[in-house]
Amino acid sequence: MRSRSAAHRTKTAWPKRAFRHVSRFVSGLALLLLFGFGYQRVEGLWREPEAVLVLGGAAERERFAAEFAKQHPDLPIWVSSGSNPEYAEWVFTEAGIDPNRIHLDYQAVDTVTNFTTLADYFKTRNIRSVYLITSDYHMRRAQVIGEIVLGSRGIDFRPVAVPSARSPEPLSKVVRDAARATLWVVTGETGSSLAAKFR
Repeated sequence: MRSRSAAHRTKTAWPKRAFRHVSRFVSGLALLLLFGFGYQRVEGLWREPEAVLVLGGAAERERFAAEFAKQHPDLPIWVSSGSNPEYAEWVFTEAGIDPNRIHLDYQAVDTVTNFTTLADYFKTRNIRSVYLITSDYHMRRAQVIGEIVLGSRGIDFRPVAVPSARSPEPLSKVVRDAARATLWVVTGETGSSLAAKFR
């Protein structure tokens, strides 16, 4: 018959063993996910972008995109909730860009929905890589959201930052929108109404 101390050791050892197994499983899963994202980013280095995605929020992004479009004459351009249509069309027309290349989309209400409103559309059009244009101070948040939202649809991107004199956005905005982007991937909801409360 086992002693009481041996039985006690067995009872206390079991949770430790279980925790070790669970932690190994979680670590392995995390490594697989990181490897998957890493592989996708490496693979994307050889994939030429097939479109330009401009995030609205500052008129200089459209002016920059119009000049950028001259250097990439075969690529269609999507502007997500940018300036009013009259101004946006004028900017691209003044730069000599064919109006048929320009797609103005006004579904988005914030940075997360800049991505979620177009990710599935890009996928149905078999667009697997895009140039991502936004302001330099906004790029960190945009890249994190893009990795989650576009990455979930097998779409990679190359960031192109528009210079500004502004400081980078606070990390709290990045964390908040990363959570919202993950929520969209899992549930199809972005939590935009909740985000409005924390602006």
